[in-house]
Amino acid sequence: METLGTARAFGGVQGVYRHASSATGTAMTFSVFVPPHDAGARLPVLWYLSGLTCTHANITEKGEYRRACAEQGVILVAPDTSPRGAGVADDPGYDMGQGAGFYVDATETPWAPHFRMRTYIEDELPALIAAHFPVDLARQGVTGHSMGGHGALTIALRDPGRFRSVSAFAPICAPSDCPWGHKALGGYLGEDRTTWRAYDACALIEDGARLPELLVDQGADDAFLAEQLHPERLEAACAKAGIPLTLRRQPGYDHSYYFVSTFLAEHVAWHAARLKG
Repeated sequence: METLGTARAFGGVQGVYRHASSATGTAMTFSVFVPPHDAGARLPVLWYLSGLTCTHANITEKGEYRRACAEQGVILVAPDTSPRGAGVADDPGYDMGQGAGFYVDATETPWAPHFRMRTYIEDELPALIAAHFPVDLARQGVTGHSMGGHGALTIALRDPGRFRSVSAFAPICAPSDCPWGHKALGGYLGEDRTTWRAYDACALIEDGARLPELLVDQGADDAFLAEQLHPERLEAACAKAGIPLTLRRQPGYDHSYYFVSTFLAEHVAWHAARLKG
């Protein structure tokens, strides 16, 4: 693991790191904020998964989470959203290819050799983080924004024993039924829609996946709300399954990091209460 840079913040250390990933076959960059802590302590960890076109840098530079993480004693890890670099397949559109990995393990050409973000996030990166940072993997939470909200929900629903807390910002709730999902899931996984269900939060819940509770914030003035995000479908799926969902529709807020940064400290505190309880 290579350290690209570190900086002091709120008594802790914000770092950016790079390593050679066996899952993607590329170099992968991620950021980690470690709050101040006693020597030898192991801290709860919150994973933040970013959205379309983003890298680790969007949340790291715009998220305004470090004060809350320092106060709550929570490590925050922000991975990249896809493999990148020469020889990695790409697409002219912003919603496919580099920057748009959708947290899937691709099976289709030309994506399959490198686009293995599910394996990277679920297996490889947690092991790397545990080896180099003072995390307690028995106390993990996950959140994310947009495509990353989709990632957070689906990863948690597939492995409910891993996470004590799950939240999301403006998640793509039903990618099987929206244009972003049709393009990405069809491209990465092929046209057999039964394979899409493992990457669709509403479908996973319909198929029996359960979580103790969910927190979702959604901007009421989000330009993607009606066509792409469909929180009402997640609301209906959770109600039918008996999953307690707190869905906060925030008047006047859009899809940007102005929205995310406004409520991220509240999410950190919400996760901390469950990770430390």
